[in-house]
Amino acid sequence: MNALEKKFLEQIRTRRLVEESDRVLVAVSGGPDSMAMLSLFCAVKPVLHCEIAVVHCNFKLRAEESQADEDFVKYQCDSLRLECFVDHFDTVHCASEWKKSLEETARILRYNYFEKVIQVKGYTKIATGHHVNDNAETVLFNLFRGVSLPGLKGIRARNGKIIRPMLLLPKAEITSYLNEKGIPSRTDISNLANDYDRNFIRNRVIPLIEERFPYKLMPSLQRLSEQAGELEEFLEFYFENLLEREPGLSLREGKLEVNVLQKLMIFEQKEVFKRALQDMDAPVDAQTLQKLVDLLRSHPGKIVMAGRQLQVIWKGESLVFTRNIS
Repeated sequence: MNALEKKFLEQIRTRRLVEESDRVLVAVSGGPDSMAMLSLFCAVKPVLHCEIAVVHCNFKLRAEESQADEDFVKYQCDSLRLECFVDHFDTVHCASEWKKSLEETARILRYNYFEKVIQVKGYTKIATGHHVNDNAETVLFNLFRGVSLPGLKGIRARNGKIIRPMLLLPKAEITSYLNEKGIPSRTDISNLANDYDRNFIRNRVIPLIEERFPYKLMPSLQRLSEQAGELEEFLEFYFENLLEREPGLSLREGKLEVNVLQKLMIFEQKEVFKRALQDMDAPVDAQTLQKLVDLLRSHPGKIVMAGRQLQVIWKGESLVFTRNIS
């Protein structure tokens, strides 16, 4: 094994992403990152004593190019004697029907298909090719969207059955590995356009910052991502215990107890409201959370709207969450 293959194996072992006898689906688009990951898995598979297969999604977004990607992945799998699972999606139609962006629609379709293959074929893990630069893009994207501190955690190395074994590998090392090994890959030219926010961050924002602050951005964003992830784990543990100790803070029959809420700090109040809104399938944003905090400082009978279809009224000793049917 070369240096990057050893580093890849070390990350898998350190984070216990793949155990002996695991059956791993490797998500391969045909692009450089996923092709590098496939080669890395082939190199370490005998040491890990795991089974691997490939899964590919054809989103039909680039006509003949999408079909060429599929054919390329199938050919590579045949060469490596690996089973390859493929499905096709009318992504444009789904996006219109679901009223979501093409990016979000493709993500939903992709992970739904992964889960289907896992269940039907008995695989235990699904590996995606996200790396250090992808995580940096995600952290910046979330920052610009205005997420809370835990929302800056970026991409996690493990999320249920999904693993990201390249998450600590920089793009430059992956590119060098591809060149060294002569690994072929496909280029999605849509990634070069700046129409999508993520592409703009990748192609314009990050290079500009790195030009001004060489070798600073990626390590800093990685630390921020890890710290935000640790903070989220702590907060989940803390609030699980808090809600268990104080039943009035859990949404029961659509109610939260005012006197218990008023004893909390503002940050705690917002976190409790966030969980209540999620239980009601209502949107969560900073403005709505602040309105609910302000409601606690008002008086009984006061009503605020949490989104378009949810109203919250201070009635007696409770805040009552009611869907607005009209």
